[in-house]
Amino acid sequence: MKIETRLAQAGSRRDPSTGAVTVPVYNSATYRHPALGQSTGYDYSRTKNPTRQALEDAIADAENGARGLAFSSGLAAVDNIIRLLKPADKILVTEDLYGGTYRLFQQVYAVYGIEAVYVDTSDIAQVIEALKDASIKMIFVENPTNPLLKVADIKAISAEAAARGILTVVDNTFLSPCFQNPLDLGADVVLHSATKYLGGHNDVVAGVIVAKTQELGDRLAFFQNAVGSILGPNDAYLVLRGMKTLHLRVKKQAENALAVAKFLETHPRVTKVFYPGLESHSGHRLLKEQGRGFGAMVSFELDDPKLLPVILEKVKVFLFAESLGGVESLITFPAVQTHADIEPEVRERLGVTDRLLRASIGVEDADDLIGDLKQALESEVR
Repeated sequence: MKIETRLAQAGSRRDPSTGAVTVPVYNSATYRHPALGQSTGYDYSRTKNPTRQALEDAIADAENGARGLAFSSGLAAVDNIIRLLKPADKILVTEDLYGGTYRLFQQVYAVYGIEAVYVDTSDIAQVIEALKDASIKMIFVENPTNPLLKVADIKAISAEAAARGILTVVDNTFLSPCFQNPLDLGADVVLHSATKYLGGHNDVVAGVIVAKTQELGDRLAFFQNAVGSILGPNDAYLVLRGMKTLHLRVKKQAENALAVAKFLETHPRVTKVFYPGLESHSGHRLLKEQGRGFGAMVSFELDDPKLLPVILEKVKVFLFAESLGGVESLITFPAVQTHADIEPEVRERLGVTDRLLRASIGVEDADDLIGDLKQALESEVR
């Protein structure tokens, strides 16, 4: 079946005893055993919960993987994956990535002897050169990157990694399973901040991962249970409910994003637009080959940093708020919000400057979004 059908009916056949179309929320922390040595398959909800299991099965199906796991946040999902490494191992990482992930690598795992090596993963030559270091045991790729929307060749990176016995992990948050399936391109693990497009309504914080093989999924499930940063049943229900309309939302959001990006590309106050759906984008052709859409994240650079706070104050349809992927359009200042934990000199080198804004395009009318940006861009700078 097509992914649209699978998403719409995710979890709808989970309860044979009642025939409930909607997955029930099982708030039970523990489960009764029929007798000594017997189990219903559920013992304690940290280990396994029926509502969370429905979500985990649904995301595994959507990403064409063997096993899915759900966590209390996207960063908790990243943390679970990094536990596959040991002290003195290195991880090759996308250089312009989400600031929270950067903080986790630099301020948490570095203390335990796991070093992150940063490269431009959109440049396969840089990746191959870095892989000469035998200490690298994992590659972590955001695709596209946050916030500059660079596109990596997942198939080529995964092939290089596999030839060396290295795991490839892809953060697929920006594109969702509707537009990209990294496991089909050779990756070993895919992850999402389910807070974003999967949930889709800015009302839940969650993370999910999907492993390509059952063996790898079981290893990750051990850490999930041992560490305990699991997703509660009420939040699992909200994410699963959101996934049922994922394909409808991201299609509209991507259509809006292209219209907004084309408008921004022609505005005199905008010096650069970052959106892979534009034919002018360096990763447009590659993403068209390895995916089925370009997503709904648009970043843009202004000609004057003094205009930036004016825009944030003057927008009336866009909401000045962190996060992304919900039905509401949001606008963010990465340098002081999502990427504040990255050193200023590193941000400047990467292009995350005091002139860069990132927009998460929602499902509103495209003309309303464009009109809002137009009036904000043309506001007087005090």
